[in-house]
Order: sequence, then structure tokens, then C-alpha cells
Amino acid sequence: MQHVVPEAQVYLFLIAALIVAAVHLSRDRRQPRTRRRVAEVLLLWLLVIQVGMGLIFAFISHTVFAKQAAESIGWPAGNPFQTEVAIANLAFGTLGILCYWFRGQFWIATVIGITVWLVGDGIGHIYQIIVAHDYAPNNAGAVLPICFGIPLILVSLLIYQRHAGGVEREPARVLR
Repeated sequence: MQHVVPEAQVYLFLIAALIVAAVHLSRDRRQPRTRRRVAEVLLLWLLVIQVGMGLIFAFISHTVFAKQAAESIGWPAGNPFQTEVAIANLAFGTLGILCYWFRGQFWIATVIGITVWLVGDGIGHIYQIIVAHDYAPNNAGAVLPICFGIPLILVSLLIYQRHAGGVEREPARVLR
């Protein structure tokens, strides 16, 4: 039995985020449904579900089902770097979930961090395809569009949401 995310299920959290965002928008009677509002709600649920819940699930895969996760990526079982990947998943998953409560600059920091990490992962996957001929499902499969597509979507929505309609941005806070 496969305990890691099969290729078709890589998109499960993306689909769930889009469904929850659609329900949120259809039920939200307090605010007008402007393009900016749609971008904000989409971004919220992509951060909470795709990034937050998706990466918490990846953390569980890399810890509880470590052997199967390693094999699905083309890694040897017991690879010590897998623990570091698991912790990175947990860290960014936590940030994604916290985006439900924290907005403004917190969203910017989360999007920047997840973008750097996912694009870096995507480049690493491509490198492994070229150099090591690693065509394992979770190295060369459906994970690649996620590594590059999710950051593109998040950055685009963030920029649009922040600048649509002359929205005022939250001022930067100075730590003392």
C-alpha cells in the first residue's frame, strides 16, 4: 500500500483550496465580490490549504512513512536529509496555516519563503532527472508543476491583491 502522495493526489490540496475559496466567496455577504477580494480569498485558501495543510501532510509522509516517501522520490531509504526535508515541510506548513490569522506582511514573507523553497526544489528535481536519471514519480512527475506553478500563482495573486484598486498596504513594523 502506497502511503505517500500518488501523482494524481499531488493536486488534492490545490483542488480543495479552490473549492473552499469558491464556497467562501459564494457565502460571503459582508464584502462586495471585487477582483481584489477574489484574489485575496484565493490567496488565503491557497496559503492555508495548499501550502499549510499540504506541507503538513508532506511532513507526515517524510516522517511516518519515510521509507515509502524516499522510494517514491528515488532516494535510498534512511537518507538523513529526509528528516531535514520533513522539518522544512513542517515549518512552511505551519506558516501557511498561520496565514489564516495573520495577514499583510506575514503573507508576503510566507509567499517569498515558499517561492524560494519550491522553485529551489523544482530546480533540484530537474537536476536529478538530468544527472541521476531519477524519473521516480515524486521527483519527475506531477510534483514539478507544483514546484513552479504554485509559486507563480501565489506571487501573482499577492501582487494583484496588494495593488488592485489602490489598496493601502500595511506599514512595515520596526523591531526595537
